Amino acid sequence: MKLAASQLAAAQSALASVLPLAQPADATLSRFFRAHPKLGQHDRAFIAETVFGVLRRRYGLEFETGAATPRQLLLAYLNRAEGMSVRQLAPLLQAGEPQWLAARHAPATQAPPLSVAAELPAWLVARLAAEMSEDEILALGRALAQPAPLDLRVNPLLTSREEALAQLAADGVAAQPTRYLPLGIRVEGRPALNRHPLFTSGKIEVQDEGSQLLCYLVAPRRREMAVDFCAGAGAKTLMLGALMHSQGRLYAFDVSAPRLDKLKPRLKRSGLSNVHPQLLHGENDARVKRLAGKIDRVLIDAPCSGFGTLRRNPDLKWRQNEAGIDELAAKQKAILAAAAALVKPGGRLVYATCSFVRAENQDVVGAFLVAHPCFALVPAREALAQQRIALDTGDFLQLYPHRHGCDGFFAAVMERRRKP
Repeated sequence: MKLAASQLAAAQSALASVLPLAQPADATLSRFFRAHPKLGQHDRAFIAETVFGVLRRRYGLEFETGAATPRQLLLAYLNRAEGMSVRQLAPLLQAGEPQWLAARHAPATQAPPLSVAAELPAWLVARLAAEMSEDEILALGRALAQPAPLDLRVNPLLTSREEALAQLAADGVAAQPTRYLPLGIRVEGRPALNRHPLFTSGKIEVQDEGSQLLCYLVAPRRREMAVDFCAGAGAKTLMLGALMHSQGRLYAFDVSAPRLDKLKPRLKRSGLSNVHPQLLHGENDARVKRLAGKIDRVLIDAPCSGFGTLRRNPDLKWRQNEAGIDELAAKQKAILAAAAALVKPGGRLVYATCSFVRAENQDVVGAFLVAHPCFALVPAREALAQQRIALDTGDFLQLYPHRHGCDGFFAAVMERRRKP
């Protein structure tokens, strides 16, 4: 890698803007790029990859080198993670920096703590240790410290996976079927696909395979009524609508107007006619109460810590804290209880998070089932087998990047008992 002084300076400036971590790193980087419009595409890619690389490896870099400033973290990353030698970096280094980079600041006999080796917060490692071995935590942490792959989901209303793969191959995009699902495609590298004909025509959408799996647990049918309770930008909404063959009625609920606004162009591309976005003013909105007891399928992808997405959002390691987990759990319980009121007797309720923290997952579901004996747990293995998906993670769906190759997701499938 040949690095120009201007690239190093721009990356240092970008990292300095991100490291307060008061806002999501991707949003801060977007603002940085808008403020520096003269940066070319190659420079922007280098800056983004380097900043996120530092965030993924920050615990180890600080432990090994004692790096404390944005510049030191950046140089340590380029040297330790990207393999740039001190000689290669020499033209860009200031006085004393070659010696600093060449030194090992942690004693050679001192092994890094598990939290440092796994690149995870110490409090999170302590929670995981109650359920995982050290080797498993280390494998999980190392997987989360890698960039996420690019997964696509085929829109079966407009094309088939075979046709999409053939067109991608013809256009020089290397891709293959995903591991578990019939609509998934995994793309090699990071090609820009937002202007590709498959994307602009609505034939493909970007969606992690783990996110796609949640929709198969919901398993909506034609002519049913379904709700995506925390729809956001609508990746799962669009898939649910496609699984319903654009029949029936699918409500996309969210409390954020900007998030729902992002759904609108995607919905237009998709060709779906059964999706109805609705802005809520809280989980107990009048729109929710009017549909109580009428819905066949409800998906709750609840607001959560997001630790399952650390490959994409490594800044969450510092932006989330242990106290925040308890606050999230209280919110998750309230949302789950409100959404459950929508489900008709015999209907299905799926609670999901992009997290592997028990307090947000099994504990929330367990408390709900105790308080709502009219609901019963459906083992996830059975729900997936009904969809002919060969994946068994037990009673709950729990996905990990080091085991399943996708983001970390949790889901519980529940059904409302029929009235006697």
